[in-house]
Amino acid sequence: MRLRFIGPALAGVIGLSAFVWNADSSPENGHADTYQQLDLFAEILARVQTEYVADVDETEVMEASIDGMLTSLDPHSSYLNPEEYRSMQVQASGEYGGLGIEITQQDGFILVVSPMDDTPASRADIQSGDYISAINGETIVGQPMNDSLKQMRGAPGTDINLTILRENVEPFDVSLTREIIKQNSVSYRLEDTIGYVRISTFNERTTDSLIEALSSLKKEAGSTMTGLVLDLRNNPGGLLNQAVGVSSAFLDGGEVVSTRGRHPNDVQRYNARQGEKIADVPIIVLINGGSASAAEIVAGALQDHNRAIIMGETSFGKGSVQSVIPLGPQRGAIRLTTSRYYTPSNASIQGAGIEPDVEVAQTRLSEEEMADIEKRRKRYSEANLRNALENDQGRERRAPHIPADQPPVDYEGEDYQLERAFGKLRSTDFASDQSQKG
Repeated sequence: MRLRFIGPALAGVIGLSAFVWNADSSPENGHADTYQQLDLFAEILARVQTEYVADVDETEVMEASIDGMLTSLDPHSSYLNPEEYRSMQVQASGEYGGLGIEITQQDGFILVVSPMDDTPASRADIQSGDYISAINGETIVGQPMNDSLKQMRGAPGTDINLTILRENVEPFDVSLTREIIKQNSVSYRLEDTIGYVRISTFNERTTDSLIEALSSLKKEAGSTMTGLVLDLRNNPGGLLNQAVGVSSAFLDGGEVVSTRGRHPNDVQRYNARQGEKIADVPIIVLINGGSASAAEIVAGALQDHNRAIIMGETSFGKGSVQSVIPLGPQRGAIRLTTSRYYTPSNASIQGAGIEPDVEVAQTRLSEEEMADIEKRRKRYSEANLRNALENDQGRERRAPHIPADQPPVDYEGEDYQLERAFGKLRSTDFASDQSQKG
């Protein structure tokens, strides 16, 4: 069975004779160059085994070789050894031990895609776009991402120290205590007559938890609910079927997303089920640069169907689907990018992201700070990841800029974007904005 993921990257020994090929033995198959490269690999491995200055762990060397091949394709393909595969399955189920942090790799560093809500990482104020350069004082620069994941996970109650690199801040250390990460992916509350639902990730429980949340909000509000804020900020994605399930809660049928693979006929379309849960209730969806993949699918579907106003900042731009392909007992699995996804209007989000209808910054940036970001090209997004897939439609991410709506100089609130969303739903011009979109 293959699991289909659209979130950021998570974190077998083959006999030597399998790599020894005679390039002239099968000239008709057209793979002579490949056989020669496999023969070269076998020769190099043999030299390492006999001539390297110290003994090597052949299993680790082979796993690193396989993983290197896959990670050279794009940032989200990788090899999972049996232990990592089991860990991935546990994480998808929504509970595991660790720090509560979604990561990928960029330029040899571990890049934080987003911290999960109410976890050691979020409570330590680790932020989307941070880089992790060392664990317990030992550098991890250039180390395979799966190795870094192993180091960050561990027994609940044990401590770990991370060295964080953050833009415009001196490097600093953060001490965290590992704990069981229970991905309660949906939280909610009612503020006056407006509902608020936060989805932090898309795991196996997300759709059911959302439906329960909406039912509770309707019961609490009675017939007085005048709007809903769906908060997808810093949501790194997850399972494709859960993105479709969440979208179904807000749509009465229609396409949610399509995926297209390598071959022209490899197209799958995913439609929303009929039976919208909160029909006629206006919705604002909040996104930012940490909203990725499944979060972008939901935002894109609601935007294209004119069901919601999208507010915040351009999303991360991860428009690819990974299939987890088991390799058999004791061989683990590969996590392979097998298709791109497209919104109902046939837009590829890869690299470009979802652009909000109403752009609102969470923090205030000066012209000097923006100029520094542009100069160093440090804006955090899928498009900036090494080996990122190109957008097959030629769409490009909007250049870094200062949104017109950003917190005032003397702002003392806690969440400017959320305040603006509530204000928009309470405003008298919201209905006219909705009709203009339709």
